[in-house]
Amino acid sequence: MYEFIKGAVDFVGPEYIVIENNGIGYQISTPNPFIYSSKMETMVTVYTYHYVREDIMALFGFQSREEKKLFTKLLNVSGIGPKGALAILASGEVQQVVNAIENEDEGFLVKFPGVGKKTARQMILDLKGKLQDVVPDYFPNLFNAETLSLHTQTSNTAFEEAILALKALGYSDKEIKKISPELRKEQMSTDQYIKQALKRLLK
Repeated sequence: MYEFIKGAVDFVGPEYIVIENNGIGYQISTPNPFIYSSKMETMVTVYTYHYVREDIMALFGFQSREEKKLFTKLLNVSGIGPKGALAILASGEVQQVVNAIENEDEGFLVKFPGVGKKTARQMILDLKGKLQDVVPDYFPNLFNAETLSLHTQTSNTAFEEAILALKALGYSDKEIKKISPELRKEQMSTDQYIKQALKRLLK
């Protein structure tokens, strides 16, 4: 229904962003909302997927058409809903996911929240050999946003926002607590905290 929405970033939260276009604020769930933190009140283009079910109607947004295509592919897998697909895309390592599917690496796939052995096997059965049309040799970098100024966002606030974003993606308190001590030692932006946390969670 909506190919993309172009507008100003009005709000950024752990689960979604709000894009203002012609006086209308569109609530859009994205893999990592905080990549838009450095773009507040500036114009961006978000490629959208309009998800409609009996009990829900929502917009999901991506930085490129390629990310959107992969999201729709994941939704076609039995056992993976929008939240699970977003969590997989949030890793920022799409090529790793593709490699895991092509190489039938269930051990890697089950590291994503909500993906058990049955779902991992289903991903391989449904998608192996069918991802070339997403974009050959596509290596997205979901975390290339400019570093946020520590004058406007303290490290502690950034860390807490990152934790909320990880919980929104489906990671458990136990998983988050395991990686938190090391992360707290660094001073980073919210986006960078999320990137480093996901790297540790997917090891």
